[in-house]
Amino acid sequence: MAVFLQIREEPKPGDLIEIPRIAYSHWALYVGDGYVIHLAPPDEYPGAGSSSLFSVLSPRGMVKRELLSDVVGGCGYRINNHLDLEYSPLPVNKIISSAEEMVGKEKEYSIVNENCEHFVTSLRYGKARSLQSRLNLGTIHRESSGLSVLFFFHIFFKRQRCKL
Repeated sequence: MAVFLQIREEPKPGDLIEIPRIAYSHWALYVGDGYVIHLAPPDEYPGAGSSSLFSVLSPRGMVKRELLSDVVGGCGYRINNHLDLEYSPLPVNKIISSAEEMVGKEKEYSIVNENCEHFVTSLRYGKARSLQSRLNLGTIHRESSGLSVLFFFHIFFKRQRCKL
């Protein structure tokens, strides 16, 4: 898993933000003025959805608009428009307006089919893709106790915040 120690550049509206966490990355969409829109568990405090390993096991997610600094916490992040070579991004005004319309809505969440990366890539490209879920799904198939491992990490690191 990559660790991002520094912010290398200022995000632009419509950029995808990848935030490293234990065993996965959380994803958000930058909408400007320091804010992101992201899919996180509905009952967690600001920023928790991006750091709580338990969030990947939640069956529901809430679309939230929060300060990037709150979502990132003490961790680094990187701009990662990783599918730009495969798909053309939608116009920025369409990306932002679609994202803003989703704020406050509850959605189904699945680590495999409907995770935070699927959510933001759908907004940016009009296609829900998650390279991370493909990688994690392969790992889970190879290791029959993949979800048990995630649950163990959740219990073990329950109170731990990112300390990079």
